[in-house]
Amino acid sequence: MADRSRSLNTNATGEFFVDATCINSGACRAVAPAIFAERHGQSYVQRQPTNGEERALALMASVACPAGSIGPSAEEAGAAAIELFPQNIADNVYYNGYNSPLSFGASSYLIQRPEGNVLVDAPRFEPALVRRLEQMGGVALMFLTHRDDVGEHERFAAHFGCKRIMHRFDLHRGLTAVEVTVEGAEPVRLADDLLVIPVPGHTKGSICLLHGMFLFTGDHLAQNQNRTHPTAFNNHCWYSWQEQTASMKRLAAYGFEWILPGHGGRAHYPLREMKQKMTECIAWMETVQART
Repeated sequence: MADRSRSLNTNATGEFFVDATCINSGACRAVAPAIFAERHGQSYVQRQPTNGEERALALMASVACPAGSIGPSAEEAGAAAIELFPQNIADNVYYNGYNSPLSFGASSYLIQRPEGNVLVDAPRFEPALVRRLEQMGGVALMFLTHRDDVGEHERFAAHFGCKRIMHRFDLHRGLTAVEVTVEGAEPVRLADDLLVIPVPGHTKGSICLLHGMFLFTGDHLAQNQNRTHPTAFNNHCWYSWQEQTASMKRLAAYGFEWILPGHGGRAHYPLREMKQKMTECIAWMETVQART
């Protein structure tokens, strides 16, 4: 639970605050970018909410925070705050909140579909969220984008009896019990509306999931708040920047309007504009080097 006595001095005065335990996962900035910003490697409250909608988003950021660094906590604010997740993004796609410290606060998502719901990466295994997922139809498949953002995947798999899918190159000693593995660099069609796209670079086994106009990218691609286009993380490239640039070029051939990442900002552009943004992203990647 956040401690007001350790509140950062960068916070705007008022109800909400971020304390010194912040790990800078960026979850709060993704949920409520008008309220939270980054300075000196930590998030802070740049201004207090001014209406009910903004206050609800700030409460959602408190629930999402993997380090419990935002006050007031959901428990202090009331039970209603806990029921705000999963949050509908658009159509049948939801953001789960409850970001897990085991994945450095990566975001996870739910695709609700008649053929079986898909959990993209794993959040914290919180009873309130598990109950809501049950009410929404459970989880039939868990798509793990890469080894960093698996969170509490074992608990979700055991509870829902769902299959997990991941690229073989990202399996490791602590992550071997995956029911379905992707091999090689070719796309894999899981269903008419689910396409796995291997994108080696951030890690050797990074994969994206394309569902209609929604692209779930893990840590391969995200909106950069300091640029006018989405980018890759050249300061967090664990495998190969050259490979990641090549992967980005292949990815740009697909049609999508949404980028839903594990870390970093979401992006939503009309299809033609997204194509241009991807061109700008690739041009930028070709001019920089990775800093690991």
